[in-house]
Amino acid sequence: MSRKGKRALLISSAVAILAACGVLVMTAMRDNIVFFHTPSDIQEGKVIAGQQTRIGGLVEKDSVIRQQDGMNVTFRITDGANAIGVRYSGILPDLFREQQGVVAEGLVKNGTFEATTILAKHDENYMPREVSETLKNGVVPITTK
Repeated sequence: MSRKGKRALLISSAVAILAACGVLVMTAMRDNIVFFHTPSDIQEGKVIAGQQTRIGGLVEKDSVIRQQDGMNVTFRITDGANAIGVRYSGILPDLFREQQGVVAEGLVKNGTFEATTILAKHDENYMPREVSETLKNGVVPITTK
């Protein structure tokens, strides 16, 4: 085999190995992707029940109910048009409060959201663009306290 043939074989082998690695990485990532949705998306049926997802919006005023044990809490997340009830067991972030932005990760079950993780935002820079636009067009005001 000539020097040119060896070089072509080496380059094509490297490209094939890189392509195979890329396919493996993309396949692994596809199973771990968690999409972000609003309460309106859930009401419209865009979220499959039992599928891991994230929802975001504002914590509705006067909706937070803390249990006696201090670990279980229920509240509602709204995007200005629709709202969904959220159940969470764990310690809430320090920035969590009513009428503030929040992102919850978990599953939709029987019309409520069973959250496994709660992320509270401290300003509008951490809110996804879609949610920010929905909130600006909705009834609920955005607060930045």
